[in-house]
Amino acid sequence: MNKNFLALGLAAALLAPQVAGAEGFAINEWSAEGVAMGGARMFAEDDAANVAYNPASITKVKGEVMKSSYTYLSPHGNYKLYGGAGKEIEDGKNVVHAGWAVGSYYVRQINDKEWFGIGAFPRFAMVSEFERASKASTNAFFSKLNGVSVTPTYAHKFDKKWSAAVGAEINYVGLELQKNSYHPVAQMNVGATQTEGESYALGWNAAANYAFDDKNEIGVVYRSRITHSLEADFKMYPGSGGKITADAYGVVTLPDSWDIGYNHKFDKKTRLELKATRTNWSTYDALNISLSNPSVPGVLPSNVDSAKNWSNGWRYAIGLEHNLSDKYAVMAGFAFDESSIPSNGGDFIVPTGLRRTYSIGARYNDKKQTVAVALGWMDVGNLDFKGHPEKGDAYSSAHAYDSFTKIVSVSYQRKF
Repeated sequence: MNKNFLALGLAAALLAPQVAGAEGFAINEWSAEGVAMGGARMFAEDDAANVAYNPASITKVKGEVMKSSYTYLSPHGNYKLYGGAGKEIEDGKNVVHAGWAVGSYYVRQINDKEWFGIGAFPRFAMVSEFERASKASTNAFFSKLNGVSVTPTYAHKFDKKWSAAVGAEINYVGLELQKNSYHPVAQMNVGATQTEGESYALGWNAAANYAFDDKNEIGVVYRSRITHSLEADFKMYPGSGGKITADAYGVVTLPDSWDIGYNHKFDKKTRLELKATRTNWSTYDALNISLSNPSVPGVLPSNVDSAKNWSNGWRYAIGLEHNLSDKYAVMAGFAFDESSIPSNGGDFIVPTGLRRTYSIGARYNDKKQTVAVALGWMDVGNLDFKGHPEKGDAYSSAHAYDSFTKIVSVSYQRKF
């Protein structure tokens, strides 16, 4: 083993800049090839990003491989707000706040039966922003969740049919929420609040593949739920001037999920993948924040509670890969992602409905290097949700519509 290359791979996976964002919560854009195939990429040959998509498939990697991926996501959307009588009181759009999903991967074949891999990539992230003078800002005018998972993985190939993997997950989240405080009697914003904190927590994953024959294979991946105890700083900026600070604390549980995939090779050039993902979003039942030690006693509430009550949901994807030659390949994909957000749990933090993603891509590879590019367009759909005037929202209901996200991705892989 080349120890210098191993050290470089670990450093790339652990220290790569991780800035992730999209108009959504779950991130599936872990490589350009994965983007091109709609996320249905559980059985790729010689791809270090298998660490993310399907750890059991790192047994398909020969030798020692490093990979980096950069995906640009640009969200766009419109909304309308309605008052208690159902009359429209405001229409607007989000502030385009693009983000990056960055993935870094390293895989090394130890022997004919054992593999080691490590990845650093975002599983959950989002960013949304709205005009600070809008009525939507009383719910949220800036929301950001930066997330990254570091996943050291061990995989074993039992025979020609079976392979399996198990790994740990070190998950980081950085959360920032900003909103305006609204006075319902005066019908005006009376100040702005900011909650900002970060947390580390542990999880795990397991995966298995079974090949029926040379053309058909199935796989399953389980990722555990991860509970974050978030310690944060709370700041309030009253309209009269000054600043009030407090300590904030909250618990956020990122959901567990199951991936089930099927791979069919029509011939040596063309293959098709199907993938279904079950995510248990019901773990996101509330976003409750406790406040303590305020700098001005008696001014702030002890709790800021917000019920979410999301439901569990499915994501379905289909991906096609065709080799034009030994060096060039083209890919295409489609994904359908159910909305898990109920009417009484929607907000301007994550204002997304069901999502349809259309994507294409191309790849070049030689014996040492692989370069891939992909383009995607995500139709985010519409979402209707209630406001909560009793908790400070300046509207009774909201309608998010004509929302979409542009996606551009590039990956580079090198074999040693």
